[in-house]
Amino acid sequence: MWVGQPVEKLPTPAFTVDIDTVKRNARKMIERIQMLGTHLRPHMKTHKTLECGDLMTGGTRRRIVVSTLAEARFFANGGFDDILYAYPLPFDKVEECATLSERLEAFQVLVDNQEALEQLRKRKLGGGKHWLVWLKVDCENGRAGVRHTDPEALELAKAVARMEEVELVGVYAHCGNTYGCRGMQEIQAVAQETTTTVLQFMDKLQKAGVQCPKSSIGSTPSCSHPVPDMGKLNEVHPGNYIFYDAQQMVLGSCKMEDIAVRVLTRVIGHYPYRNQLLVDCGWTGLSLHSFGQMPSGYAIIEGHPDLKMAGMTQEHGRIEPISGQLDFSKFPIGSLLSLVPYHSCATAAMHPIYYVHTEGKIVATWTPTRGW
Repeated sequence: MWVGQPVEKLPTPAFTVDIDTVKRNARKMIERIQMLGTHLRPHMKTHKTLECGDLMTGGTRRRIVVSTLAEARFFANGGFDDILYAYPLPFDKVEECATLSERLEAFQVLVDNQEALEQLRKRKLGGGKHWLVWLKVDCENGRAGVRHTDPEALELAKAVARMEEVELVGVYAHCGNTYGCRGMQEIQAVAQETTTTVLQFMDKLQKAGVQCPKSSIGSTPSCSHPVPDMGKLNEVHPGNYIFYDAQQMVLGSCKMEDIAVRVLTRVIGHYPYRNQLLVDCGWTGLSLHSFGQMPSGYAIIEGHPDLKMAGMTQEHGRIEPISGQLDFSKFPIGSLLSLVPYHSCATAAMHPIYYVHTEGKIVATWTPTRGW
């Protein structure tokens, strides 16, 4: 019902996607990684749509990363294969992982502990198949993964290699510590450190007689400004780049023109006594991620660098000037504002439908998958 309509007609809050920017982001990353001399395994967690998955894989619908089994099911049902479930194996989901492993040509799981490996040993796959396993290594990111400096990392790799039911596919590291960087030089320093660490760990495996064919690192900052040594890896796995966001711009991963998404919101009240506007986008339309990270508060208010998203409740947003008095005549009740989200992954997760447009005219609606 919305195709052909201008975005200004949408009910708000509305999550809009500029299809031309998305296509450009997808194409540039594919070309960048090809020039690097390695393979792209794009992460689906930001958008969770078949349409973006198709663009990010160049139409092959092969070699993707997901963060939930809901995503794995969704993309498998949409004709995708070579799917890596890049999350420490949840024991309550082993059976569903087995179903996907038996159904698909290459469904892969991630482990970082012996207990997970034992779960796989106990659930043998049918059809003569083996579990395809990646070892998650923590290269100073401090989230999931066995520490690369820990002797347990090598022992776990050896255990995977010895187990008949399991095939060691690769070593996987997330250089999420690039999110603490500012500017390309800092990003590339972290990317280089992570790459070097993974390559050294691969050498250690080889010297120990452990066959492991693949290595992969990834984050949108590192893959937006890759270092040459990343070409020695087998794969990289960024995801946010398809939309980008204000956070990536602050980090130095992209420019404003690369950010493909906005949240449209309408002014619903004037409150001169507190020098604030009220809009119809609260944290359920934007997410609470970001406050304190930018002078403009929870989002960038497009075209109004003097304004700040100062606070939100579930369905309300408070906008005020960064300094001085607000000219309420510029923002009549019912008028539209465009918010550039700080973290597009978090904001997209708040919306059941994406309104896709080109030059402000809606050309499609996309329905993402949800849940776990």
